[in-house]
Amino acid sequence: MPLHKNSGRIALLAAMALAAITACERAPRDQTVTVYSSRSHYGAESVFVAFTRATGIKVEFFEGNNNEVLERLKSEGERTSADMLLTVDAGNLWNAAEQGLLQPVESKVLTANIPAHLRDPGNQWFAIATRVRTIMYNPKRVDPSELSTYEALGDPKWKGRLCLRPSSAIYNQSLLASLIAIHGEEATERIVRGWVANDPIYINGDTQILEAMAAGRCDVGITNHYYLARLLAKDSTLSVAPFWADQGGAGVHVNISGGGVTRHAKNRAAAIQLLEYLTTPEAQGLLASSSFEYPANPAVKPHPLLARFGSFKAQSVGVAAAGAHQAEAVRLADRANYR
Repeated sequence: MPLHKNSGRIALLAAMALAAITACERAPRDQTVTVYSSRSHYGAESVFVAFTRATGIKVEFFEGNNNEVLERLKSEGERTSADMLLTVDAGNLWNAAEQGLLQPVESKVLTANIPAHLRDPGNQWFAIATRVRTIMYNPKRVDPSELSTYEALGDPKWKGRLCLRPSSAIYNQSLLASLIAIHGEEATERIVRGWVANDPIYINGDTQILEAMAAGRCDVGITNHYYLARLLAKDSTLSVAPFWADQGGAGVHVNISGGGVTRHAKNRAAAIQLLEYLTTPEAQGLLASSSFEYPANPAVKPHPLLARFGSFKAQSVGVAAAGAHQAEAVRLADRANYR
């Protein structure tokens, strides 16, 4: 991913980050922010310890999968203790905003740190990290010159050699939603029908797809990049490599982890402070180190392991498309018999 190297911009971001932290330090030392989180790391990430150390504001978590978290927010209504929602996939954040569970936040820090295509047009949610859903392959069985686009995985040469997660996976729904935003529904349905015609092996988990690929059970697949990074961090000899899809066209699909302030936040100011802090260079570095996601703040470099994956062109469509076209994506998958 191209990095901005403009020293003036970086200096401005650093100054704004310092201003945000200075404002946090004036907050009462006994404040607590309650976060409802479906991000798999939950509260274990060192970034939250660093925030408390810098501000004196404690962070408490309610943890669960996305459906559990959203259902609890809805059922609690005004009685909720949640000040912030933290989750994965722009489709989930879009749904939370549509259901009236979040509120707009006007923040110069957030709009300076997070590009417009990585946040809600109405400023109800913001990315804190990005993830790339792309083609993976076994380099012992596939030459990268054979690979190109998502659509090309429908070529008959991949029959019986393709691993996919089921269409019920939110990550794949968001991928299809972005393709609908770019190519339209009819063209995207042709892409999916091509995959289905190749009798894909359905495996419900990105890590499991990569392990199956390394074991020779399939040769190509689609997963989020950080699952591969985590496996390579444990075993650098793993026989799987990423291929950035659609580089000669629309670009590879990028999604996010992100957060927003809940509609009925009792500690709104401190929740905004935490959200702002998560986008600062210091926090972005901590997040990238713990999750192997790409920083959402373009002034921050990715983890060295990710740098070895090389740069890529991302889809220009905003990540909000993952939610805006989600229902169409689900219906399309059903029509195409994508299991």
